[in-house]
Amino acid sequence: MNLPNKLTIARVGLIPVFVLLYLSGVPHSYFWALVVFGAASFTDYLDGYLARKKGLVTDFGVLMDPLADKLLVMSAIILFLHSQLVHAIAVIILLGREFLVTSIRLVAAGKGRVIAADKWGKIKTAFQMTWICLGLFFYWLTDLLMREYGFSLLGSPEANTRLILTCWAGFHVLTWIVVALTALSGANYALKNRALFRDA
Repeated sequence: MNLPNKLTIARVGLIPVFVLLYLSGVPHSYFWALVVFGAASFTDYLDGYLARKKGLVTDFGVLMDPLADKLLVMSAIILFLHSQLVHAIAVIILLGREFLVTSIRLVAAGKGRVIAADKWGKIKTAFQMTWICLGLFFYWLTDLLMREYGFSLLGSPEANTRLILTCWAGFHVLTWIVVALTALSGANYALKNRALFRDA
C-alpha cells in the first residue's frame, strides 16, 4: 500500500479518536477534538497532493479518499446535531447528498467504473471541513468562557456574551452556505452521471 493510501486509512482511524474526544467531557475536550479533526482534514490535502505529484493515483485511493472524507464529515455533523449546534433539516440535506453520491458511485462500480471526486465535490469538502473546524473552535471558546473563566476572560459578562453571540451567528450563516453548496454539488454530480441510470 502506497503512502497516500496509508494516509487515507489513517484519516479513517482518526475518526473514533475525534468522536471520543468530543464526547469525553475532559478539560478542553473540544479543543483536542479540533486538533484531531484538523489533522485528519490535513491528510485529505496531503494524500491527494502526494498521489498526483508522485503518480501514485490508484483505484483504491480514488474510491476510498472521498469515502474517508464522508465518514469524517458525517461523524462531525452527527455530533453537531447531538449538541444541537445545527438544525435537523441541514443535517438531512448534508447527509442525503452524501448517500446520493455514494449510491451513484456504487452503481458505477457495478458497471466497472470508478468515479473520482469532481472540482465541486472538492470545494464542498473544503468548505465543510472549514465550517466544522470553526464550529469546534466556537464550541471550545464558549465552553472556555462559560466554565473555565466564568465569563471574566474579556473583562465583563456582556463582552463575553457579545463575542459568543457573534461567533455563533457567523457559524449559522456559514452553515446554510455550506448546505446550499453541498446540495448544488450533489445535483451537479447526479446530472454529470445521469447516463448511469438510463439502463436502470
